[in-house]
Amino acid sequence: MLILAFVVTEHESEQQDRPALTPSLLLPGDGLELAADAYGDPADPPVVLLPGGGQTRHSWRRTARRLGDHGWYALAVDLRGHGDSGWAPDGDYTFERFGADLLALRAALSQPPVFVGASLGGLAALIALGREPDLARGLVLVDVSPFLQNEGTARIAGFMRSAPEGFASPAEAADAVAAYLPHRQRPRDTSGLHRNLRLVDGRWFWHWDPVFLFPPDEPDPERVTSMPTDLTAAAAASLRIPTMLVRGSRSDVVSEEDARRFLALVPHADYCDVAGAHHMVAGDDNASFDGRILDFLDRRIRPRLILDTAPVRGPGPADEAPALDSGPGVHGMPA
Repeated sequence: MLILAFVVTEHESEQQDRPALTPSLLLPGDGLELAADAYGDPADPPVVLLPGGGQTRHSWRRTARRLGDHGWYALAVDLRGHGDSGWAPDGDYTFERFGADLLALRAALSQPPVFVGASLGGLAALIALGREPDLARGLVLVDVSPFLQNEGTARIAGFMRSAPEGFASPAEAADAVAAYLPHRQRPRDTSGLHRNLRLVDGRWFWHWDPVFLFPPDEPDPERVTSMPTDLTAAAAASLRIPTMLVRGSRSDVVSEEDARRFLALVPHADYCDVAGAHHMVAGDDNASFDGRILDFLDRRIRPRLILDTAPVRGPGPADEAPALDSGPGVHGMPA
């Protein structure tokens, strides 16, 4: 299991426009329930937004609302063991179980969704599609691929393991995040961090199952962050649905070479590089990210809805040559 993506964005921590803490619905996972917030008309085509490891559904709030306003039914979902979703009763947080949750979630929807997954959420979607290629109408991977930089993933895992005894207050947690992410402004109002923390015996802990980070039967914590590259690369090579890889230009997790290797496996995929963004692209430049997602949905997915076509198993009109740029702050693959 790979630990990726823990970042608390500034807008997650602000009082203004704060969402309710209670999820608007519960969706089935593989032996547990997944908490979700819904935006838009349930009759519209669904887009399932999957956060990274250590994050909660609230990280997608602004993107989900914008998708809902543009004719998509956006579901921001907590991964297993995160936020308000169920904790794995058997302590299983392997890639396969995250992927199995999405297979169960899809069965509860009336039509195939588009998966938009950051880091661990994107890998879960990739694994699920490797098992069922027609599971979704499309896939957007946000700063994640089968090929990753060990130094970047180790840095994230190190931070997530750095406070096993929790924090004395949300303000102390905010200080830890600010030190870890010096390019981000420290939240002015730390009370918003309550959505990402849980209070236990007077201490504040990040809102995930501790077993996710510290499996009791795993003596080597470094094994927890390892990724089955062969499995995810095979899943990527099998993709036949519209796909896009979004990379932060300053990411230390997905390099330009990692992106090239992914595009060699998935030649029909779109690619965009968001200027100035780090690993959590949506949090660093939400406006550019949302614009690029909407462009992909309107250009690659909506024509399929108009034609009332299902995802295909072989190359088709929706798998035309990918677009490699468009929109402010977005650039194509370097030569």
